[in-house]
Amino acid sequence: MTDVRKAGLGAAGAAVTAEELAAINAYARSGLTAEQVYVFALRLCDNEVDRDFERFDEAALHKLGELFVGKSGIFDHNWSAAGQSARIYRTEVVREPGVKTAAGDGYCWLKAWAYMLRTEKNADLIAEIEGGIKKEVSVGCSVGRRTCSICGKENCTHVPGKEYGGKHCYRTLQDPVDAYEWSFVAVPAQRRAGVVKRWQGGGGDQMVSEGYLEQLEREAALGRSYLKGLRQDLVRLACLSDQELDGELYAQVAAKLTEPELLELRSMYQRRVDGQFTVGAQLKKTAGAARDSGEAFLI
Repeated sequence: MTDVRKAGLGAAGAAVTAEELAAINAYARSGLTAEQVYVFALRLCDNEVDRDFERFDEAALHKLGELFVGKSGIFDHNWSAAGQSARIYRTEVVREPGVKTAAGDGYCWLKAWAYMLRTEKNADLIAEIEGGIKKEVSVGCSVGRRTCSICGKENCTHVPGKEYGGKHCYRTLQDPVDAYEWSFVAVPAQRRAGVVKRWQGGGGDQMVSEGYLEQLEREAALGRSYLKGLRQDLVRLACLSDQELDGELYAQVAAKLTEPELLELRSMYQRRVDGQFTVGAQLKKTAGAARDSGEAFLI
């Protein structure tokens, strides 16, 4: 069994209907009115690969939905009664049609509705949620299995975030057994988890593993370095070929050229330079030099 903390994006205020109020009052000792409560929606977690190179499968999201009903919200995973300010009263797994995860599954996420009392103490927190300040959330739970995407085993030598045979390694979190709490945090492990604030689904940027993003960034840096070197080499050869050429001006021109154009021009200038500076070995016989003196031939 593994303890897990995952973070996601957002909360947004919602209307308090009679149906919502009935669900809320199932957790209240005395009947609350719509004027006494503030309701907001949360994006708790999803089935995408997160910053920890882990993901929940869809079955886990449904189970977590059951486990999180009734759980209190806190701050920075600080388990203190003083920090409890809101409680989840219902959940739902939401699907995003046409959006795929890095694992190739249809993307879905766990949505929750929470309430808090409209008290003087909570006024600032409500204002921060409405203003988008308190947004990211993280969940704490326990799962029964944590399997490898490469070999399917729970215990193996594959390193999450690494690539093996073209496949990225991550762990799939399965069979949740408990949900401890959800918490407002500064940086969530799951990029999308948090308070749902005017969120529009269906269009979606797809999340991939952090290791994969770092690899793309490294490759992009190498590409920029390669093009920089290619342009510098072209300007050098052009100036050698034509000593009247303005090197700074030509460098500005080279900065706008594509790789094929750079390669073609570099090849052309290289041929010119080779033709100008290629000198064959010349042997000159020195008159009167002795055959065995070492001076008979001078280069």
